[in-house]
Amino acid sequence: MVCNRCVMVVKSELRKFGLHPVSVELGEVEISEDLEKEKEHELNERLLVLGFEIIDDKKKRIVEKVKNLIVELVHFNGNRFKTNLSDYLVAAIGNDYSYISNLFSLQEGTTIEQYYILQKIERVKELLVYDELSLNEIAFQLNYSSASHLSKQFKKVTGLTPTYFKTLKEQKRQPLENL
Repeated sequence: MVCNRCVMVVKSELRKFGLHPVSVELGEVEISEDLEKEKEHELNERLLVLGFEIIDDKKKRIVEKVKNLIVELVHFNGNRFKTNLSDYLVAAIGNDYSYISNLFSLQEGTTIEQYYILQKIERVKELLVYDELSLNEIAFQLNYSSASHLSKQFKKVTGLTPTYFKTLKEQKRQPLENL
């Protein structure tokens, strides 16, 4: 789950299934009932139709937690934090960063840093489309050292300058779950 609407959909589906969610947060669900394997499989099938899945493997859960933390950080918390990304993830997950990083790279085929940059660029695209902030304000909001640094990274990832991107009629944004 990567957004508040996702949380709402999963919570609703759990209730339709006759379960009582104790908590539903980005990437994590706690229910009060114990599920038999058959019921868990049935629930997973229903969630798959909606684009979700039950992740029962510890390593996959860690990778999903990393992804959810980054999405939440970039898209919902204004990317304002006082530490570097590795320290932020270590504190939130409770594992050594080299373990988290290696696991993420093996599972996703990309580094945490590359994933983080992709998320930031998608957020930049969103803010450019809204056309409410200047490039300097966007750079500040997303913790870039300057608008120039943001522009260089944007061009490297998209092949376009932010200014040119704003002029496109067909916006080239990606759904978060596709990154």
